[in-house]
Amino acid sequence: MTKEIEEKLKKYPLGSQDGLLGDSIVVVKYFNPIGVGTWFITEGNKLDNGDYEMFGYCHLGDDEMAEFGYVMLSDLEKLELPYGIKIERDLYIPDDCTLKEAMENIYISIPSYFNKNSLDNPEETEI
Repeated sequence: MTKEIEEKLKKYPLGSQDGLLGDSIVVVKYFNPIGVGTWFITEGNKLDNGDYEMFGYCHLGDDEMAEFGYVMLSDLEKLELPYGIKIERDLYIPDDCTLKEAMENIYISIPSYFNKNSLDNPEETEI
């Protein structure tokens, strides 16, 4: 966790981007460098023990199973991948990148419910 990311998370505490869906700003992106697994973190709070509770969009290789949810920084750090490889942080994600832009950059399908019009007209939303 860099000081820069800590400062961005102070700007985007848990609940601060509620309802923005694909228009949420991605604070940090973590990924599995040798397989599936991408975590687009949009919000987070530092806990008293120094860990971070974070919220964002998790994609584990299956568009249908991808979802918004919570993850602890310590849980990502503990993941053991083959050959001693760890989950990595994307160093090149642009500042103020939206979730939709970040997903498009790595060819992840944008869910239909990211379209705010589909939330206004639920009968038009594909399920």
